[in-house]
Amino acid sequence: MIRIGDFSKLSRVPVKTLRYYDEMGLLKPVQVDPFTGYRLYEYSQLSALNRILTLKDLGFSLEEIGRLLDDGLSAEQMRGMLKLRETEARQRVREEAERLERIRSRLKQIEQENGMSKYDVVIKKVDEVKTASVRDVVPTPPEQGGLWGELEGYLAMHRVRPIGACFTLYHDDEFKERDWDLEVCEPIETDVSESKRVKMRTLPAATMACTLHNGPFVTIGEAYNAIGKWITDNGYRITGPCREVYLKPARNGSQTDPETVTEIQFPVEKV
Repeated sequence: MIRIGDFSKLSRVPVKTLRYYDEMGLLKPVQVDPFTGYRLYEYSQLSALNRILTLKDLGFSLEEIGRLLDDGLSAEQMRGMLKLRETEARQRVREEAERLERIRSRLKQIEQENGMSKYDVVIKKVDEVKTASVRDVVPTPPEQGGLWGELEGYLAMHRVRPIGACFTLYHDDEFKERDWDLEVCEPIETDVSESKRVKMRTLPAATMACTLHNGPFVTIGEAYNAIGKWITDNGYRITGPCREVYLKPARNGSQTDPETVTEIQFPVEKV
């Protein structure tokens, strides 16, 4: 038998780590000297230690390693677990590759603009949402107020209250000077009967590229330019209508209210 210090030198594993493995029940010494408290090991335990280190290197947690050693898994079971680890590792590689692309894109943006953009874009999951909505063609976006009056009046008449921030869906595939296809939406929880103009539908969950615009609507084009460039530079494509979510709506529908907060959301997928 050999003392823990010598076992540490042979295995190149710190004494502190060996003591921790003992506490966890992964690798217990064959004997503990009752007088000195020294942990004593057999040379044959080096193989068991190497098995622990190998499994740890493959990505298994110490808790998982303990179960693997206790259960005595078959080769086929081990193969299945390693296949799972392989899948997880590939996913991490993809995520880090995407992170690297975002870093490169941000560096390029800083170099081109000679400074930081005031618009940060994030990718996030948006849950499905039940809405009551009115869709129509209006001359320009600032002229959608009539649609909101129609929708809100109908909900008030049926005593239905929205449960979140209202938003506008932009259905046109490209920028237009006139005649915008818009849908004004209120998220609701209670079902309400439809009319010729007010419709009920549930928007599915989606992956969104999102940015915040703090300020009046007259300058919101800056935010659209920034998010559009980010989507292209980071290898995404738009998969559906844009949402303009009014987190802090403009007072009285003003286009110049400086305290307005609007989130722009584009459904996207990786190219």
